[in-house]
Amino acid sequence: MNFPNRSDSTEAVAISRREAIKRATFFLGVAISPSLLTGVMQAAVAPGAMTAKPVYLSAKQFETAGAVAERILPRTDTPGALDVGVPAFIDLMYGKYLVAEDQKVVAAGLAAVEAASQTAHQKNFVQLTGAQQDAVLTKLAEASKTKTRTFFHQIKELTVLGYFTSETVGKEVLHYDPVPGRFEACIPLADVGNKAWTK
Repeated sequence: MNFPNRSDSTEAVAISRREAIKRATFFLGVAISPSLLTGVMQAAVAPGAMTAKPVYLSAKQFETAGAVAERILPRTDTPGALDVGVPAFIDLMYGKYLVAEDQKVVAAGLAAVEAASQTAHQKNFVQLTGAQQDAVLTKLAEASKTKTRTFFHQIKELTVLGYFTSETVGKEVLHYDPVPGRFEACIPLADVGNKAWTK
């Protein structure tokens, strides 16, 4: 019996990440920048398994980024951005894979979110209700909609990538199976659990 070697294992991980990225761009229509693609393919630690403490962002930035990500992909009948470790993924990508210019955009954007929150409600962004957070983000997004490569482009890319490349989402939402069983054509959908990915 042949066992997969290290390179085989690495290739399997790469394939699963490529599939997750493809699905992310398809589902939400997000254009993924080359620097983020490089980061996702090279990252050695699965986002969902990372520590919940920031390494590169400040504690305040980390908290704000997590709250923004949760508004983009909140918990419903599926896990939300916070549930699958998206803030830790954002922290990793920010510190190791974003170019300096994009780091400045993210840092300035997080600061702008906090400033807008204080102006509108005299509270930190994470202390606002969901509706208040949405209002703050909508106002900032409207002000920057004629620009390119804004904070909102960056944070949406990071959130979507972190979410769809997480192990939890791969198993519970996308139902990715890296080692499928034998191929059986023309079987009833009910026999495979009525999963959308089988259509």
